[in-house]
Amino acid sequence: MTEKEKMIAGMLYNHADAELKADADRSRKLTRLFNSTTEEQKEYRVQLLKELFGGTGDKIHIEPSFRCDYGSNIYVGERFYANFDCVILDVCEVHIGDDCLLGPRVCIFTACHPVDPKERLEGKEFGKPVTIGNNVWIGGNAVINPGVTIGNNVVIGSGSVVTHDIPDNSVAVGNPARVLPER
Repeated sequence: MTEKEKMIAGMLYNHADAELKADADRSRKLTRLFNSTTEEQKEYRVQLLKELFGGTGDKIHIEPSFRCDYGSNIYVGERFYANFDCVILDVCEVHIGDDCLLGPRVCIFTACHPVDPKERLEGKEFGKPVTIGNNVWIGGNAVINPGVTIGNNVVIGSGSVVTHDIPDNSVAVGNPARVLPER
């Protein structure tokens, strides 16, 4: 397997691989172009995002600044909105459904580093995919950790750190995020 195939599969891989560096350079270029646009360049912003991401719905809006590792592993549905300073580290796939809203400074991480210090020194990394359902609102400064699945019709409170799966039709808050009891 190539290092890229290992990365996407969630296996240990070497992040310094030439193919991965070229993919990261492409992402840096597209995000630099996106982040330097003006509010009058809405169509150009959408064009850049559609080129950057693995797949999008027709309606997508992200406020600059935006950062990601590769972009090609990010898939968003219809009517996706991300507020300022969104970061998505997409060494594995990130799937976000329709009608999702991300508050300012939301971070979604798929990237992981080995606990073994020798493997870290060797430049080894791995990832776990993230899945977010339809009609999800994630409040500002929330962090979604690797391997998490968030169900449909969920609200994640501002500042929450999501470390485990969140079921459909729930509200989760805190660090670590806990599902609130139904009212």
